[in-house]
Amino acid sequence: MSDQQENPLGPPPWLNAPPVDPYPYEETHDLRQGADLNPALLGLLPFVGLWRGRGQGGFPAEKDYDFAQEVRISHDGRPFLRYESRSWLLDDESKPAGEWIVESGFWRPVLDAEGRATDDMEAVIVTPEGTVEIYVGNTVGTTRLEIDTDAVAYTPTGQHLTGARRLFGIVEGALLYAHEVSVDKSELQPHMSARLLRVGG
Repeated sequence: MSDQQENPLGPPPWLNAPPVDPYPYEETHDLRQGADLNPALLGLLPFVGLWRGRGQGGFPAEKDYDFAQEVRISHDGRPFLRYESRSWLLDDESKPAGEWIVESGFWRPVLDAEGRATDDMEAVIVTPEGTVEIYVGNTVGTTRLEIDTDAVAYTPTGQHLTGARRLFGIVEGALLYAHEVSVDKSELQPHMSARLLRVGG
């Protein structure tokens, strides 16, 4: 086929289109700026913010370890929250000892037929270790979230995660969580837990 042969569909409409401006929709973890919080997220309002603190990790590591963590929970006006977490190891003097687990995902309430939020929750969380975790669960009031994996997938070289449970709670203004995982055929075991203080939002 000749390189000179014309495309019967013609050139795509974007081929010579002018450049576009930067992304116009603001995402924020600060409820005082940006888009209004979607009404479906009012039950999750206390979680929105930038959080930082420390915790302890364990399984599947061979021994327990201390870590620091920063979690950003933000929104852009649509009926879901964006969840971003990055952590780093701490040495015996609480100094940084290396980068650790990074996660990104979304939390969203299940809506009823009228578009109102129920207590049921869905979440998706991915990691650079080659895992994708799909969660279902529910909120308890406005300060507690409990989710368990409904499905887990991992890449051929990814960590063999087979299940997980996450509990989040707002306690005396701090974000506390506990995260359990199972790997291969193990039962759920404590993986990470932390207490994070609000530093933004």
